Parts: sequence; structure tokens; C-alpha cells
Amino acid sequence: MVEALSVLVLLGTGLVAGVLFAVALSVMPALIAMTPERYVDTHKLLGRRYDRIMPFIVTGSTAIDVGLAVRADGGPRLLFALAALCMAGVAVVSQTRNVPMNRKVKQTRPEDLGPGWRDPRPAWRDWHLVRTCCAVAGCALTAAGVVLS
Repeated sequence: MVEALSVLVLLGTGLVAGVLFAVALSVMPALIAMTPERYVDTHKLLGRRYDRIMPFIVTGSTAIDVGLAVRADGGPRLLFALAALCMAGVAVVSQTRNVPMNRKVKQTRPEDLGPGWRDPRPAWRDWHLVRTCCAVAGCALTAAGVVLS
């Protein structure tokens, strides 16, 4: 059972870290380079599938890390607990920072953008980098916990 959970949590944390890393490295720079109108249109196309599945993967990975922390002893216990904390950080930043900005952009019509429009891209990028660092750290801590268990 522990082996199966270890594989699942490595898969989950790895997927989250990989997706967020790819967005930070490739997608976000492309979005920042776009005109505001094109950005709003493109943003509406992105994330349709991510928005539905990522919360389950993040929450599931966090729960498994917690379970492994409870079951483990010594160093691995601390590693799994810290990994769970990092993954919880991904969820908190996502739900309190990035998701509200996403909703606002999705409700925006490109033709309504004017000189007073507040571009969310810099703040979105900054919060995304925070959650990306949390995810990469969570994945690394989980991997270390699995190896040392």
C-alpha cells in the first residue's frame, strides 16, 4: 500500500510542479508579450481543462503526503510533512490569488478594455511563481521522503 501511495504522490506532485513550471517558463512570457486584447482572448482559451483537474491533483497529493507523514518515522516524516505544507501552499495561492484573477479576466470583453484597465499579468505572474516554487519544493521533498523511507 505504501509503495502504491508513494508512486501516486510522486506522480501527483511531479505533474503539478511540471505543469506550473511549463506555464512559468513558456506560457506566461508569451501572454505578457501579447496586446491586452489578444491576451484576454487567449487567456479564455487556456486552462479550461487545468482548472477542473488541478485542484484534485493538488489536494490528493497533499492528502497522501499527510498520510505518509503520519505513517513515517524520523527524517521522512518531516520531509512528507513539509511536502504537504508546500502543496497546501500551492492550493492556497491558487485559490486566493490566481483563480480570482482568472475569473476576472474571463469575464472581460476585449472591446471593453480602455486606458483605465488594470493589467493583471504582472501580479498573476508573481503569484504563479510563488506557487511554482511551492510545487517544485513539494515534489523534491516528497521524492526525498520516498527515497529515505
